[in-house]
Amino acid sequence: MEITKHFFFNLAIIITILFFGLLWLTLKRKFHISKRFAVIWSIILIWVCFQFSYHPTPNIFMDLRELPVLIGGLYLGIGPMLCFIVILIRGLYGLNIGFFANAILYLVLAILLWRIYPWFWSRPAKKRIYISLILGIIISLVTLTSVGIIHGSVNLLDYLFAYLVVPPLGISMISMSIETVLNNILIRDKLLKAGKLEVVEQMGAAISHEIRNPLTAAKGFVQLLKEDPLSQKQAEYLSIISAELDSAERVIKDYLTFAKPSIEKLEQIDVMNELKRILSILQPTANQYSVELITNFELVGFLLGERQKFHQCFLNVIKNGIEAMPQGGQLTITTESGEKYITILIKDYGVGMTKEQIERLGEPYYSTKEGKGTGLGMMVAYSIVRSMNGKISVNSEMGIGTTFCFSFPIPSGLYSKGEKLN
Repeated sequence: MEITKHFFFNLAIIITILFFGLLWLTLKRKFHISKRFAVIWSIILIWVCFQFSYHPTPNIFMDLRELPVLIGGLYLGIGPMLCFIVILIRGLYGLNIGFFANAILYLVLAILLWRIYPWFWSRPAKKRIYISLILGIIISLVTLTSVGIIHGSVNLLDYLFAYLVVPPLGISMISMSIETVLNNILIRDKLLKAGKLEVVEQMGAAISHEIRNPLTAAKGFVQLLKEDPLSQKQAEYLSIISAELDSAERVIKDYLTFAKPSIEKLEQIDVMNELKRILSILQPTANQYSVELITNFELVGFLLGERQKFHQCFLNVIKNGIEAMPQGGQLTITTESGEKYITILIKDYGVGMTKEQIERLGEPYYSTKEGKGTGLGMMVAYSIVRSMNGKISVNSEMGIGTTFCFSFPIPSGLYSKGEKLN
């Protein structure tokens, strides 16, 4: 079982090195490493595999080099680069039949990993593990066949066990470890965000109620003063005071909406008509920024919720989209209807956002407006959507634009095409 012993030794070294890498990622609290760092570590792993490979003849090197290539290709998107590195390192040991067999295999694998990487990350975690395992088995079978052709005189049992058991076992262990770390980081981020939101909810509710009472009294006295004959300057100052008090009340209202996101007054919301009203309110702002509002409305029907909060949510999001295009442009609002969900898409062609900014959207006091925003608008929007059992997904690219996708469940008893049940 000489081949199997070498393979297990290869696997032990790979798992040991990856363990420290995953530990570092866990402490870092993010599954994000630079490609340069990933390539360097992958080269080290590939070189270790070659150094401790089993070669019964000068033409054949038996090892687990496919493991770092698969992991790097599927999880980090550097598969093609690693395949060329494998070919290069193998070439250093001689340009013989083994080298050409290796080159053909890894050139095909480079194309496969390049094409499969985006699709791989769109799959759920469990399916990603299965995909990794299946690819590992396929590569093992191809390697098994090519080695058998080049060098027929091998211990068949040792040969089969080494290639059909050890690599799939290794890829499964590594994939499950990576997915576990990813899941732990995701859960920890959710817990931290939930803790922040809970603190803001409690603080917002307490402070808002305490401030709203004296604010209401101040507004009342300002209105009384405006009723008496005043000089032009006094009237101007009172108008400024009244406007600022209204602004302060809107901020407090945002706090209260976030602190108490539940729907208090259940209403039937005609999605298309309400969006038209929102756009009519925002048309002056769009004109100010030279933004054209384009609508593509389908008769999507009704939702159950609170009309005022629905308005508040989409006023915030569409206004942000307009302000993201300071040089002007187009903002598209599209509605779509399915059997179970109503979808609202809001697309701008503005400055865009990074992946880190998207992940932080909806957090308390986080704004992408560089000091010009409070962060309350998106926080409230996310809170309102949650209270209506909806979901938000965001796609964005820097310098290209951002798309918000809102998905709301259609209540039972309402048609999706805009008609009520009799």
